[in-house]
Amino acid sequence: MQGAPNIEPELSNAAMKLRTKKLDRLPWDHTGRHPGNPFFWKIILLMMGIGLSYIFRRRQYDKFPDFKGGRVLSAIHLNGLVDPTTMVHSQDRRVISMGRHDLMTMPLIGWFSRRMGSQPVIRKSEIDNGVSDEEYARKINDRTLLTMTNCIASGHNALVMPEGKSHQDSRLHRFKTGPMRFALNAASIAKHRGLPLPALQPIGLHFRCHYWFRTDAFVEFQDPIPVDAPEAPGAAERLTSGEWVEPPSEQVHHLRDRLFSALSEVTPDAPDWETYRAWHLIGHIRANLSDKPLGSFKEEVLAARDVRNSLKDREPQEELLAPSIEAAKILHDHSLDGRSIEGTNLKTSRMWLRGLVGVLLMTLSAPVTIPSTGIQAFFAWYMGDRTDEGIDARTTYHFLAGMFSPILFWIPIAIAASVVLIPPSLATFPINLGLMGGIVILIHASNLVFLLGYDCWTDFSTSAKSARLASSEQGKRLIELIDALRTNLNLL
Repeated sequence: MQGAPNIEPELSNAAMKLRTKKLDRLPWDHTGRHPGNPFFWKIILLMMGIGLSYIFRRRQYDKFPDFKGGRVLSAIHLNGLVDPTTMVHSQDRRVISMGRHDLMTMPLIGWFSRRMGSQPVIRKSEIDNGVSDEEYARKINDRTLLTMTNCIASGHNALVMPEGKSHQDSRLHRFKTGPMRFALNAASIAKHRGLPLPALQPIGLHFRCHYWFRTDAFVEFQDPIPVDAPEAPGAAERLTSGEWVEPPSEQVHHLRDRLFSALSEVTPDAPDWETYRAWHLIGHIRANLSDKPLGSFKEEVLAARDVRNSLKDREPQEELLAPSIEAAKILHDHSLDGRSIEGTNLKTSRMWLRGLVGVLLMTLSAPVTIPSTGIQAFFAWYMGDRTDEGIDARTTYHFLAGMFSPILFWIPIAIAASVVLIPPSLATFPINLGLMGGIVILIHASNLVFLLGYDCWTDFSTSAKSARLASSEQGKRLIELIDALRTNLNLL
């Protein structure tokens, strides 16, 4: 972890409000039982799936590795609430999570977070800024750590972001020690109870551009890192009695460094985003020259990683990197990427048919989609572009609009429509119920058709941008840079 930045987060207005009464009443459990509601978990999973299907155009998940014990799921944190949600959907167990105290107590989101069993954390930056005193923060944080520890020991998966905050850098920030501490204590409890030992599970979260609507996502997994129980006599008994015990610091730091190393492999781990986009472009050019164009975002990520690893132990290759970075910047400034390169030239054909199909699909579905989902989509866009949470919160607003639309908008619309169409009575109740379900399904299907049309229009728009760039002075400069890039590929 040497050289990793250790930057405390800037506190949002919401994080500056400590609702102690709600925090004190929040469900927790130190017996190993999950503190969330199992019925609501299924509903929340369904809602999350709807939200993710709206904000992502394509999603690829690698197979989740087999492991009997509980796991601590960890990843780089670039994308607000979208990160943990994507991780929840990448595995099949009920998850225990921890997060900012304000997310557990705010209206609506807090209500659902509490029913998911999420546990609050009061961060150092909040103590330093006077949001909470140290004694109360220790009480809440120890309670959370014990709940997480017992759940992991019992076989549940825990979800944590070890950096402790969402950020916008292309490499990991310094890890907090909390995940390692409760993983080690979970191993002590599991060993004491004769249960399978837990593991750390590094997860690679990759987004084509994490703050763009309808971007692509790829989720990959490293091998689980088994966690052995510390040799600390009496620790398991004290932990099971409800007393937090600090595990040996040497093991905490060793485990932290192992997780950091494993996660670094499956993150961009680039000096900056400009360099990372250059690696992607080099990957595209190499594949094109081999007559094997990259066909998926997963292939792009792995190709960029291969470029990164090829350059890692060599002297800086300015002859290759300098033109690649400039070329990738030109593409990115025009909302394009390496997919717009065919061979070593820009694509110039406009996708007129796809654009017409997109307009047609959006027009056909608009009478259902706009009244049912348009208002919240507009507010998600408006608030996402103006939030004080940072650019990573942009897609969080998009996601939340999709996730909460079914219960806040669709069901009331379905109830009102069914009552107007068929006046309710005891005899017509089953018909009204079926009609309401049909209307909700119709709204979701219409939204998916609208988004398909939006994607088709986006493809046409992208092809038009590529054609315009190709006929411009910047386009000519881009081709010169790609020629220089191709000439220096032997440096890899």
